[in-house]
Amino acid sequence: MTLTFEVDPAVDRSLTDGVLALWTDVSNAGGAVGFVPPVTPDEIRPALLRQLTGMVQGTHRLLVGRDEDGEVAATAFYGFNDHPLMTHWVWLYTVMVHPEHQGRGYGRDLMAAVEHTARTAPGFGEIEAIRLGVRGGTGVDAFYAKAGYKEVGRIPDAIRVAPGDDRDEILMLLPLR
Repeated sequence: MTLTFEVDPAVDRSLTDGVLALWTDVSNAGGAVGFVPPVTPDEIRPALLRQLTGMVQGTHRLLVGRDEDGEVAATAFYGFNDHPLMTHWVWLYTVMVHPEHQGRGYGRDLMAAVEHTARTAPGFGEIEAIRLGVRGGTGVDAFYAKAGYKEVGRIPDAIRVAPGDDRDEILMLLPLR
C-alpha cells in the first residue's frame, strides 16, 4: 500500500475532519506537532483553522497524503514568507503521518513528496530551501537528517512541554539548489 499525495486539496468537511482527526491521533500518540497529550479535537481546531485561513490568504499550502481508502493519513503545511528578503525559502509545519501507518516508509514518502512539491508545483516560484523547527528530545531530527535536512541552529529550552520539561528547538534546512 502507498499513499497518494495531493497539493492544495479542496477544503471541505471531509478534509477538515480528516486533518483534525490525524492531528489529534498524532498528538495523543506523543507526536511533536504543537500539542502535549492528552488533547481533544476541540483543542486543536483553532490551530487547524489558522492553517486553513493561511491557505485562503495564500500564505500557506497543504500537501496531504491519503491511504488506499481515501482517508487523510499524512500532511505537511508550507508557510511562505512575506518578508521581501526571505521569499526564496518556505517553512514546513505540521508534518504528520498517522500512528497506524508508522514504520511503513510513509514518512520517507511524505518527505520526498514535500521536496518534490517545493521544487515543481505551480506557485512555489523559485523556492531554494525548506526550513522547519523540530522539538528536541524526540529523536525526530535524525529522521529529517535522513531526508537530507541539516541542523542549522538550536535554541535551548525554547519549547516548554511541561513545567520542568523544556526542550531545544532545532532548526533544520533542506537546500533545494
